[in-house]
Amino acid sequence: MFSAIARIFRTPDLRRKIGFTLAIIAIYRLGSHVPAPFVNFPNVEECLRLNAGTEGLLSLVNLFSGGALLQLSIFALGVMPYITATIITQLLRVVIPHFEALHKEGQAGQARLTQYTRYLTIALALLQSTTLVTVARSGQLFGTTDIAACQQLLTNDVWWAQLLIIIAMTAGTGLIMWFAELVTERGIGNGMSLLIFTSIAATFPAAMWAIFESNGFEVFLLVLAVGIVVTGLVVFVEQSQRRIPVQYAKRMVGRRTYGGTNTYIPIKVNMAGVIPIIFASSLLYIPMLIAQFNTPQDGSEPAAWVVWVSQNFTTGDQPLYMAAYFLLIIGFTYFYVAITFNPVEVADNMKKYGGFIPGIRAGRPTAEYLDFVLTRVTFPGSIYLGLIALIPLIALATVGANQNFPFGGASILIIVGVGLETVKQIDAQLQQRHYEGLLR
Repeated sequence: MFSAIARIFRTPDLRRKIGFTLAIIAIYRLGSHVPAPFVNFPNVEECLRLNAGTEGLLSLVNLFSGGALLQLSIFALGVMPYITATIITQLLRVVIPHFEALHKEGQAGQARLTQYTRYLTIALALLQSTTLVTVARSGQLFGTTDIAACQQLLTNDVWWAQLLIIIAMTAGTGLIMWFAELVTERGIGNGMSLLIFTSIAATFPAAMWAIFESNGFEVFLLVLAVGIVVTGLVVFVEQSQRRIPVQYAKRMVGRRTYGGTNTYIPIKVNMAGVIPIIFASSLLYIPMLIAQFNTPQDGSEPAAWVVWVSQNFTTGDQPLYMAAYFLLIIGFTYFYVAITFNPVEVADNMKKYGGFIPGIRAGRPTAEYLDFVLTRVTFPGSIYLGLIALIPLIALATVGANQNFPFGGASILIIVGVGLETVKQIDAQLQQRHYEGLLR
């Protein structure tokens, strides 16, 4: 292992790529701590020091920004606008034929879709930064807290000062998007995935230290042991796949013979990744947001339904919240897999190039068989996603951790997924030059 790491730094091209990636990551983390203009940074630090937090969707955005959201920095929105834009673009392929046609055009069509995603990212950044500034100005960014510092997060709340904050945060999102593309082109690994990885990993030490301070060394060791076991299980499931064998018949094109090969279609147990967790978190934030807007500001008694929503859907340690979260993740897993993997399209492509599944007729029977396998493989995958997503909520109820608990939910899925993919790319680069990879 150490000799393989030494080979990385002895290879000039690979050393340069890793150095460039680390430099971009350092700049990104530095920008996460630079406050936006007209932000009362001492008050923000006071709110963070007193452990005032936020729940729901804002908690997820804060996780993906590496804590920059609650610090109101120039990179406060992090990569969330780009993730949302990418998901919307994928979903629009189902309802807009032009997007589906671009997807099938190859590299040129993908370039157009990427450009649309960039425009949509900037539009979403404008919308989200406006919402963030409005929430910060109202004093509700850290929840319904009575801390005086949390009510005065801006030094100047006139319209032009708020506009400047929105422009700064939107420009920060555009800069993050550019950083990610630079890492993808000149660095190692996928740039956006690595920036998300960095943001989540940056919250690990603070989350673990909070558990140590509040529960003691024994609970800290127990959480660490459970985290190692959960990480191992996540690696095992993320690498698991159902391989459907495919054979291609030989065919003559001119004087050349094509086909005659055996391959397989890999259907992963977790084909949806972390997307269902994002969908479910976003949807569960809506009742809390509606209840918050319908809470009287004059101190009078709120309506009964507002009290019920506040008791059951405000914090993640409520049984009803956990049950709804789990069921939504299962539903969104099936929904997203059905959008991203089309059995009819796969069967038509196989038939076009002379491929078939042994024992299954080409065409419609192949599509029905693929759908049969996909449905049954997705079921354990959805249960797995739901259980992983519940780990932070269980930790919130038992050891007093927050919803950014490092060994569960979106955190562990992204950390493991990005880590495995980056290691594979480094391994492939080493094998090209030394015939030995990073892993043996």
